[in-house]
Amino acid sequence: MSDGPVQLALEEPVRTERLLLRTLQPGDADAIHAYRSLPEIARYVPFEPMSPELIAERLQGFWARNRAGGEGEGIVVGFERLDTGELVGDLALMLVSDEHRGGEIGWVLNPEHGGRGYATEAARAGLGLMFAAGLHRVVARVDARNEPSLRLCHRLGMRREATLVANEWFKGEWTDEVDYALLEGEWAGR
Repeated sequence: MSDGPVQLALEEPVRTERLLLRTLQPGDADAIHAYRSLPEIARYVPFEPMSPELIAERLQGFWARNRAGGEGEGIVVGFERLDTGELVGDLALMLVSDEHRGGEIGWVLNPEHGGRGYATEAARAGLGLMFAAGLHRVVARVDARNEPSLRLCHRLGMRREATLVANEWFKGEWTDEVDYALLEGEWAGR
């Protein structure tokens, strides 16, 4: 285990087979609004449908960062298709614990681009960034009703560890949460 806090960074874009993972830019506002404004996207995640004003504010603040260090910090990374240059989703890569070298990953995908493996490809690259930064364990916390994200966790090779029944008062109702995790040794051995 290395000393000091984990430093998570996206210094330069990361290219996968079909995607480019990169820092979000102000010019991405319309593309982000196209999916983050949809009620069906906001249903299972901790935000409401986003307005253009809120997206512009985030693009000037938190989403503009390409580096995070210390507990509770993170970065949001956009992923765009290499063939069209379209931004089709984003990943949240969070540092949860320095002491335990723990992180959390989350994703949002424009449903117009669903069913093609883009979220899986992007999340796989995001996990690679997190483990390369020195994390020991990465979790994904998924609303139990969010079938596409549950399937994505399985495709990533994450282990289903817990179902927390009526865990959270979320958007006006008690909801169940399913927790998945992956250890650095499991990632290295894949």
